[in-house]
Amino acid sequence: MDSDYLKQKRILLVDDEQALLSMVVSILREDGFLSIRTAGNVKEAIAVSEGFHPELAILDVMLPDGNGFDLMRRLRETGDYPILFLTARGEDEDKFRGLGLGADDYMVKPFLPKELTLRVLAILRRSYKGENPLVRLQNSEIDFARAQVIRDGATIPLTAKEHDILSALYRSAGRIVTIDALCEAAWGDNPYGYENSLMAHIRRIREKIESDPSHPASLITVKGLGYKLIVGGKRP
Repeated sequence: MDSDYLKQKRILLVDDEQALLSMVVSILREDGFLSIRTAGNVKEAIAVSEGFHPELAILDVMLPDGNGFDLMRRLRETGDYPILFLTARGEDEDKFRGLGLGADDYMVKPFLPKELTLRVLAILRRSYKGENPLVRLQNSEIDFARAQVIRDGATIPLTAKEHDILSALYRSAGRIVTIDALCEAAWGDNPYGYENSLMAHIRRIREKIESDPSHPASLITVKGLGYKLIVGGKRP
């Protein structure tokens, strides 16, 4: 399953150490995870989860008003989504308890940032492997896993460069992505001089995803800055 799609999953992060919360949020966002909410205790985590509807929770074991094991049970009452424990408690008894209660993984602090993101992705792949990652736009849908667009009942393939550009836009859906950032996503570490090629690819992408490419509803030009992808809309 496409990792860019998985990085759109909603993540709830619960820890009473604000510095660690900030660090983990930074690690995940740097690796492309876009939707993260935090809480510092059990009560706050329950309140956040009710409105946020997480698709993965990362929990500390020791919390000011309870423990992560009890919190996991309460969260699982409202949704059967995966749980990762991230805690300083590395005793085998705690690890076995967490996994025995149904946690999907158990990591001990300190940890390597890359290991965290890889474990999160592995959990998401296992948990959502049956999902079809279709991204709905105003007049079409993008299937990133199959590198194709579905519009008016027809299936239109995406080239590798078109896929790279759309993936970069989707990772920042609703926000401006600069021309330089899109060139780097498509052409790598030396993206300079590809602005005209980018414009040509944008034009071809619009021909695939828009009903009227001359008046785009989903892939919008922000003059002098770059482009943004507007996700959502009527079912094509």
